[in-house]
Amino acid sequence: MLSVPRLLQIPLLTLLILALILGAGALYTYFGARAVERAHPPAGRLVMINGVRLHVLDEGTAKPGEPALVLIHGASDNLEDWRVALGDRLRDRRVIMIDRPGLGWSDGPAVDDGKRLARQVTLIHDALTRLNAGRVVMVAHSLGGALALNYALTYRDGLAGLVLLSPVTHPWIGGIALYYNIVAMPVVGPLFAYTLAYPLAQLFIGPGIAAAFTPQPVPAGYRDRAAIDLGLRPQVFLDNARDVAALQAFVTAQQPRYGEIAVPTAILAGDSDVVVSTNIHARALTAQLPEATLTVFERVGHMPQHVWPDRVVAAIAAVSAARKPPAADPDKLLAPPQVTPQATPAPVTGQ
Repeated sequence: MLSVPRLLQIPLLTLLILALILGAGALYTYFGARAVERAHPPAGRLVMINGVRLHVLDEGTAKPGEPALVLIHGASDNLEDWRVALGDRLRDRRVIMIDRPGLGWSDGPAVDDGKRLARQVTLIHDALTRLNAGRVVMVAHSLGGALALNYALTYRDGLAGLVLLSPVTHPWIGGIALYYNIVAMPVVGPLFAYTLAYPLAQLFIGPGIAAAFTPQPVPAGYRDRAAIDLGLRPQVFLDNARDVAALQAFVTAQQPRYGEIAVPTAILAGDSDVVVSTNIHARALTAQLPEATLTVFERVGHMPQHVWPDRVVAAIAAVSAARKPPAADPDKLLAPPQVTPQATPAPVTGQ
């Protein structure tokens, strides 16, 4: 009988162990992802837009002459974050929340080149057209801010105003976290996403959420109430990484044109944001937009919609009425109130 040479025994054993680890990770990921989906079903309805399934939650009714509100979330997130943050505060308005293509319950944009973020903007526009949204005020957080600015440059006739929270707007030094680039790679990225990403994320998701909220504590039950684990499903994990990997080039291309945006704009950010630099993004954007005002919250991080929800709603109301948002001093610092958990509204059925 032929024997395996001694020099090959260790590599073969290593490959066997690796295969067992990947297999176990794949099973854990599959059953974990199914459990997450059962725990967090779609709150709105699933609509097909140009061959892409989007998850849309359309609530309330706009008064005559009043623009609808469109809420766009950031990276690693979904529309449930808005429901946790703003709760019943916008019940008197028509509010359209959309899971960005590839996240939450929306399918990906079906392109993996440099146009994937622009494609998301087109899909959001076409969804709003399907919903007869009319002119809208776009409220966007973090990466969603880059998309809202692109929307303003591309579909300006349909936009009544912008409310941007901790937005990503300009190129920055230092790139992105290494794992985003790894996950965005062909072959390696999908292999990792479908085997090891979900189990490893259980170790890092807590600290990641804490970094977004620091220096405030994470609101009680936030991870579950905002359905954050939906972002750990393999294809969503891949789409999110590809979005982040494409973001630098996306804002670099559009940043020189920001001066063309001439709609009332409120920019709100925290002075302690360790995720998106307020100086590099929010302050620089304010200097470029002719109708923008900036409110910087003292000792607040990346999630002002959770720390100062009433101020966010006030800014939305001011922009909707085409008045200057309430921030007379662009550098005014506002100390945060105590963060208190807010109830998540019950899912809307029959959409």
